[in-house]
Amino acid sequence: MTDTVSSAGVPALLGARGYRAALEWIARRAEAFVIPLAALVVGMVLFSLFVALVGKSPLQLYETMWRGGFGSWFSIQNSLSRGAPLLLAALCVALPARLGLVVIGGEGAIVLGGVAAAAIGVALNGAPSFLVILLMGVGGVVAGGIWIGAVGALRHYRAVNETISSLLMAYIAIALMNHLVEGPLRDPASLNKPSTQPLADIYRIGNIPGMEVHWGLGVGILACVLSWLLIEKTRWGFAARIAGGNVRAAQVQGLAVGPLIVGFTALAGGFAGLAGMLEVAAVQGSANGSLAAGYGYTGILVAFLARHNPLAIIPVAILLGGIDASGGLIQRRMDLPDATVLVLQGMLFIVILFSETFYGRFKLFNPDLWQRST
Repeated sequence: MTDTVSSAGVPALLGARGYRAALEWIARRAEAFVIPLAALVVGMVLFSLFVALVGKSPLQLYETMWRGGFGSWFSIQNSLSRGAPLLLAALCVALPARLGLVVIGGEGAIVLGGVAAAAIGVALNGAPSFLVILLMGVGGVVAGGIWIGAVGALRHYRAVNETISSLLMAYIAIALMNHLVEGPLRDPASLNKPSTQPLADIYRIGNIPGMEVHWGLGVGILACVLSWLLIEKTRWGFAARIAGGNVRAAQVQGLAVGPLIVGFTALAGGFAGLAGMLEVAAVQGSANGSLAAGYGYTGILVAFLARHNPLAIIPVAILLGGIDASGGLIQRRMDLPDATVLVLQGMLFIVILFSETFYGRFKLFNPDLWQRST
């Protein structure tokens, strides 16, 4: 009888363990979703107080923001177009973050990638379109990769703080872009707004069929998916996660930390440089001061809000693209400057940084702190 009862209790015991394992799996992953969402809500509440202080209705502003970003098919397409470069700019932050690095100079890689692409497109004028577009992309990736890869090299070989060096190098890159656009690469016909010579139409990247959104969106989504596969499904990604958790432990295990740091930062910069190339080939048609549009800095917010998860970057970038796209409508409908959305982004960024202190502190999301039943 005892054996019969024990045998009958085995499935129930396994079922209980499976149920608990499922709860633990959900709890550990819910934290990465709940805390950023809560930070987003808190940031919007604080922004509502700011809007109320300037004498405007927060509810009306959010309604206008929704209409400007997602209220119509035109608005959605505009948001997707604004979100396309944010996908690649966010990867410039997210990939080094897996190694414990805080790189915030993606803006520099974007502008240099755009200038390199424009220079190649003008120099190869008359060559087959496919070849030129391909070389423009390679040029943008190489320019951005070298720029941010240098940040990784400085960090590993000279112990230079990557946050400071990447930020300072972004200012240098913008200055270099201005010098090239206003000097050696300037189109004599560009009087009021210095720029490079415009690309021929055959070298421009068109829109996705049926949409007023350029192919940069597809490139950005593909880059996010490939980045996720790199981090989660390859030995290089596993090694990067080990090094990001403890560099000393990674070195003891024989991992080549230096090449990992330089490689991942160079890849991150390459994505940002590709974003600059797409801005030139799909949006601007030439390299000019508009390349420094702040996508690199908004990408920081996207990456942190997505917890440096390449797949989570996709919806977050589209959301931030929609907020950015609503700036013009807010200005027209509510008599507020379009920079109002920058105030919202700043508040969100501060709250998200503050929310980092809450990870691992809630018993609900940490099964190791649950009281185990006897």
